[in-house]
Amino acid sequence: MRHYKILSQSFGLKIFTLLLALSCLPAFADTTNTTNNAPVTFSPGPKDGRIAYITARLLEDYHYLQQPLDTEMSKKFYDEYLDALDPQRMHFLQSDIAEFVHYRTNLDKLTINDEGSADLTPAYQIFRRFSERLHQHVTYVDELLKQDKFKFNSNEQILIDRHDAPYPKDLAEAKQIWRKKLLYDFMQEKINRELSTTNDDDVKALSKSDLADIADTLRRRYDRELRAVDESDNTDLLQVYLDALAHAYDPHSDYFNNAHAQDFSITMSLALFGIGAQLVDKDGYCTINSLVPGGPAEKGKQLKENDRIIAVAQSNQPPVDVVDMKLDKVVQLIRGPKGTEVRLTVTHADDPGTHHIISLVRDEIKLEDQEAKAQLIEIPDGKGGTNRLGVIDLPSFYAPVDLSGNGDHSTPKYTSVDVAKLVKKLKQENVSGIIIDLRNNGGGSLEEAIKFVGLFIKEGPVVLVRSPEGRTVVDSDNDPSQLYHGPLIVLVNRFSASASEIAAAALQDYGRALIVGDTSTHGKGTVQDLNPLRPFIRQKIESPTNDPGAVKITIRKFYRVSGASTQLKGVTPDIILPDRLSYLDGIGESSLDNPLSWDTIHAADYDKLNLIEPYLTELEKLSDARVATNKDFNYIREDIAELQKLQTNKTISLNEHVELKRREELKARQKARIDELASRKVSDIKIYNITVENADKPGLPTPEPMTITNSVSDDSSLTNTAAKIDSKLDIKPAPTDPMLDETERILEDYILLLNTKSSLIAK
Repeated sequence: MRHYKILSQSFGLKIFTLLLALSCLPAFADTTNTTNNAPVTFSPGPKDGRIAYITARLLEDYHYLQQPLDTEMSKKFYDEYLDALDPQRMHFLQSDIAEFVHYRTNLDKLTINDEGSADLTPAYQIFRRFSERLHQHVTYVDELLKQDKFKFNSNEQILIDRHDAPYPKDLAEAKQIWRKKLLYDFMQEKINRELSTTNDDDVKALSKSDLADIADTLRRRYDRELRAVDESDNTDLLQVYLDALAHAYDPHSDYFNNAHAQDFSITMSLALFGIGAQLVDKDGYCTINSLVPGGPAEKGKQLKENDRIIAVAQSNQPPVDVVDMKLDKVVQLIRGPKGTEVRLTVTHADDPGTHHIISLVRDEIKLEDQEAKAQLIEIPDGKGGTNRLGVIDLPSFYAPVDLSGNGDHSTPKYTSVDVAKLVKKLKQENVSGIIIDLRNNGGGSLEEAIKFVGLFIKEGPVVLVRSPEGRTVVDSDNDPSQLYHGPLIVLVNRFSASASEIAAAALQDYGRALIVGDTSTHGKGTVQDLNPLRPFIRQKIESPTNDPGAVKITIRKFYRVSGASTQLKGVTPDIILPDRLSYLDGIGESSLDNPLSWDTIHAADYDKLNLIEPYLTELEKLSDARVATNKDFNYIREDIAELQKLQTNKTISLNEHVELKRREELKARQKARIDELASRKVSDIKIYNITVENADKPGLPTPEPMTITNSVSDDSSLTNTAAKIDSKLDIKPAPTDPMLDETERILEDYILLLNTKSSLIAK
């Protein structure tokens, strides 16, 4: 069996919003509630049953649980599939669930059988019913929009999260849920337009044409959702069905069809092969959203933002019409091996009546915005000099992963190599301490996480990895050299997961780094292995288009060198700062379905450095005093209280006056914050941005401005909103990052305490 690089990427943070296509199987008899308006467009592919069978067998044999696909797993499989299709429980009726419930205890037998090919009847029959209900939903919405009788003066409430609510008992109850959802969407759109920034603070009554335009907007939105379903095929259905099977074992095992496998490879490698354009779906047209600097599209200077791609051709092959085609399908047509030609038929935004054929040669596209980067923070010391701190932002632990099957290999990018480059640059610039920002780092390559830790410690164990048989392997940094010896802080939050938790835990257990951040990290303490299915599926012709995909299977568990698992509990920082994420429902491993348990094993033999414990009490005391009076953290505490109130209530009023009052209160609170921010003294701190690319260059780049001017070109900017509120302000401070700001203050305290101790020892 062929294995790929062991990974620890956190994919448990995703929310299922999958909409798929329709089956070719006949509708089940339902004399009261079903319709036959769902078009029949596809059936299982010739190898789909075999793919499902092999996927199930691999999960049985290699998953950490060593759990056969039995009746109990069948129940989880069934529940996960329903949840993937209808996560808000607004489409399936209770009669549908009753009709299909016999599958709940039989998916095991239908998936693993003597024929060596799974029976996919349940997947298609359940999905057909889902698509029928979705068609009914959209048809009902169209009827309501035509009636144009929307009133927002009742005392009705809408449940904002139906994930744990009962399914509608019948079609009449479902229509009431759909009606409330449409009312909510319409009311929100109406209020947004009434309170548009062009209307200042007044509520401007909308005209009939405005209301008609809202109806058209919502109609198109629902139609797009339906079109996404109607355009899907058997590979899409297999993706969600087998993903549900994998998630029955744990939230981080996944099935990847060929398209998803390519996306995973791109995420891990920080590179892809294509034309270098970010694409979006606008009213059925694949539209250029932006061009990647240095990519073939940008270099060719023939494509611009908002151009529409209407056909795609491979080299000398005939073009394929892509109007109304699902965006991911268009993307698959445009991507391809390096050096190959793709021809796009486009209409330019400024000349929509003319078609142009643009030929581009695919090349490697670097995703540099996701690689490690650094800042040098220069802070006046009040004595005419400055203190220099380094901050390294690390979004993931990346390393090359090639699942494309087409022979392409991107230029290798390794986290440890890039971080080492940045650390060397910061050392050259004489920083007094370094912060490693692992917030929102979802994990990645375990090997790279180990090498990363090795930059800051001498040789020693970094993580313990336990197999299903109970065998424990100690993964160590075997390099006795240590790149950086100075003061070190690691900043984390609830979205720091997997490999980033291993790195933070190791540095904490060694006493090498102070951990600062949210109440805990995500809690993903498992290792996954990628298993391509191609070796198990015989095919007459091997090509990327018929690639059966891959299965990512949880095969081991992580343990800290202290012996405690990072699973479920994550890493608890030494100093905890207020963070909204701590109070959001549904974030963290414990909120996911079927997580593995927390436990402990024997600790590894390692030399604790004890660089943090002697100073921790004093550092906590100093930080607590600042946080208690810090205005930014006060705002965060206010937001936490509001969030807790909303999550306790779980409903939102459908009365426009109630919602307007809530919006006005929110706007007044936001305006007060913006005014307070604008009144602050502009900081005299200097920030220098350092990239992997410019780290080798002598000196430092031009410092980033610490102010924002009154440009109104970017409506999403907090400071631009302030500019519109008070046009007399020409310059104001840049938006703040209170958690990072406070971490910098903690690092300054830590450096001072270390220097004080060194001075006393010297005396």
